[in-house]
Formats: sequence, structure tokens, C-alpha cells
Amino acid sequence: QVQLVESGGGLVQAGGSLRLSCVASGRIFSINTMGWYRQAPGKQRELVARITRGGRTNYADSVKGRFTISRDNVNHTVYLQMTSLKPEDTAVYYCNADIVFPLTAADYWGQGTQVTVSS
Repeated sequence: QVQLVESGGGLVQAGGSLRLSCVASGRIFSINTMGWYRQAPGKQRELVARITRGGRTNYADSVKGRFTISRDNVNHTVYLQMTSLKPEDTAVYYCNADIVFPLTAADYWGQGTQVTVSS
């Protein structure tokens, strides 16, 4: 059984930084794209950033220049370094991974971690 477990969320003042981590565990063959999404109250879940196995990245316009996504392929981990945080970054942040098995692939989500940015 595959699990994605996020950590690193919390409460921070505007202008501060946080680093989110997400570890995938289970009988994993490999992982294609990994990413971070977020959902604020009353809003739809949106892409924050994603990274391919080869390291190609893309970001939401709202976080470009402030957030950096990276990954450790050996340890099946993806990170999100968030700097210059704004109150509008407040949301539950979810990890996502496209996990490859010997005969198939499937999309998995973590349980989410709360990020709250106070003004």
C-alpha cells in the first residue's frame, strides 16, 4: 500500500518561510511527476508547483520567484521551499505523486498539511 505523508506546515508571519516535505512509502517501482497543490477555504484545489523525475519544474504564477520545488528520487521525497509568504498563501497544501508499478501507474495524494500566514 502506498502512502504520501506531508510535514512542515504551520503558522508563520507574512514574509516568513516554511519548508514542506512529502515522503512516499510502499512498494514503489518509481515516481514520475510529483507536485504540490493547495486548497484555501471556499476555493478549488490549485496547482502550486510540480517537478518531473528528470527535474523539470513548473510553478503557478502566484508563487514564481518565491517557492522552489525539489525532489530526492532515491528517497521518494518532494520538497517545497516557501519564502516571502503572504496571507493569500494560507491553505491546506497537498502532495501529489504519479507512482509507477511494474504493470501500471496511479495517482496518489497526501492527507494535506495546513499552512497559515498571518498578516
